[in-house]
Amino acid sequence: MIENSHINYRRIAKAIDFIKRNFKEQPHLNEIAEFVGVSPFHFQRLFSDWAGVSPKKFIQYISLEYAKTLLQEQRVSLLDVAHETGLSGTSRLHDLFISIEGMTPGEFKNGGSNLVINYSFAESPFGRIMVASTMKGICHMAFFEHSEQALLDLKKRFPNAKYFQAIDQLQQNALQIFQKDWTALTEVKLHLNGTPFQLKVWESLLKIPMGNLTTYGYIAKKINKPKASRAVGTAIGKNPVAFLIPCHRVIQASGQVGGYMWGSTRKTAIIGWESSILE
Repeated sequence: MIENSHINYRRIAKAIDFIKRNFKEQPHLNEIAEFVGVSPFHFQRLFSDWAGVSPKKFIQYISLEYAKTLLQEQRVSLLDVAHETGLSGTSRLHDLFISIEGMTPGEFKNGGSNLVINYSFAESPFGRIMVASTMKGICHMAFFEHSEQALLDLKKRFPNAKYFQAIDQLQQNALQIFQKDWTALTEVKLHLNGTPFQLKVWESLLKIPMGNLTTYGYIAKKINKPKASRAVGTAIGKNPVAFLIPCHRVIQASGQVGGYMWGSTRKTAIIGWESSILE
């Protein structure tokens, strides 16, 4: 069993290296499978189990990251980026960005220049919290120690957006969660930007009932990626909306609380607070 795992790992490592070197040719599944010496059907399952995504989606991620580096060069056109990335035209580049980034190539290039973000600071039972919203919903929620750094962290995501320190109804609805008034939660809307895998993980987190705890492995099984616990952990670590998307309810299989973007002590306190509410 261990020997088979080692062989499969080498196959996947070989496939990933092949994809990284040849993604501009947008290689087909059959071509990659032949390179590593297995059938296309077996390779599809093997790669998805080990990498957490299909070979096609992995190629898309590699292509997207390359396209993003090109778009950051001011004089490069969208057509040039599409061709340089190995895509047939700007429509495929557009579809790639929409499906994975949740924004168009132009919006990425402009750093969210057409986006208006309201933000405000509030007190919570677990320290100060920053909440930000677009007209579509809550896009950011984070505990913080220093307001200046909290705002800088938000602006890194959308450097060219227009920011206003103002509290709106979307933020007020979201903050009701700390007042033990759960009626307003049905009015909470989220505006999230992430890969399909990340969105799937975050959606799964929303289904964990208050007061309940689960593990990274369980989340991986729920999204039909039982061997992708590590990838699940990475996606949870990039959760942009603290508390509302309850990543604090995921712990290690050993029973240890585990890591938390805003501190393991805070995570423990939140878990205890939720349990006391149910009691």
